[in-house]
Amino acid sequence: MLLLLILAVGVLISATVAYIVLSKPSGPEYSPVINPADFGTVVNNTYYPLIPGTTYIYRGVSEDGNEVNDVNVTHATKVVMGVTCVVVWDRVWLEGELVEETYDWYAQDKDGNVWYFGENSKEYSGGVVVSTEGSWEAGVDGAQPGIIMEANPAIGDAYRQEYYRGEAEDEAEVISLTGSAEVPYGSFSNCLVIKEWTRLEPDIEENKYYASGVGFVREVVTKGGSGYSELVEIRTW
Repeated sequence: MLLLLILAVGVLISATVAYIVLSKPSGPEYSPVINPADFGTVVNNTYYPLIPGTTYIYRGVSEDGNEVNDVNVTHATKVVMGVTCVVVWDRVWLEGELVEETYDWYAQDKDGNVWYFGENSKEYSGGVVVSTEGSWEAGVDGAQPGIIMEANPAIGDAYRQEYYRGEAEDEAEVISLTGSAEVPYGSFSNCLVIKEWTRLEPDIEENKYYASGVGFVREVVTKGGSGYSELVEIRTW
């Protein structure tokens, strides 16, 4: 009888462990449960505040040249999977020429996690749209939302930021809660540092720095290339 009990407990533990492994956000069977009732209409996570009427301006250098990134938190919303998302208008200029324009959709759950529900992305060349590759919408064609910022980040946390097979598969891992960032906008300590990568480009990694109460302040390529982007200015309108 005791042997049977031990075997039964062992099977239960094995099943539980298997469930946890398969259910990890970065695991092969990624399928988060989204209940619109679990989401609000405000995104005020201390590391990822999205206050409508705010513009974040970043400057940096990539392997292609000098870049300017203009990130505008709009007053517009978009409903995705029944969830009302904040629309963020993101544009990138390379050597003074617009090369990318994206509308991103974010929402915060009641626990404080900020979810990424998709994007409408366009790449430009000579003022003409040449690609919409990377565009995706959660709930469409198998695409799933991901977490762009946790409510309570802890070192070692790993998760998907987005998932549209073959198109959008960014992942992240928290690597520090005490990072430092010196950028034109200011000096920040105790920054959250997140390593990001994608299985679509496995040889490239980058670290992003987030300051409490401000948000994203710095990005640096750490593997597979070079480049950086830094917060220069915050405007309200």
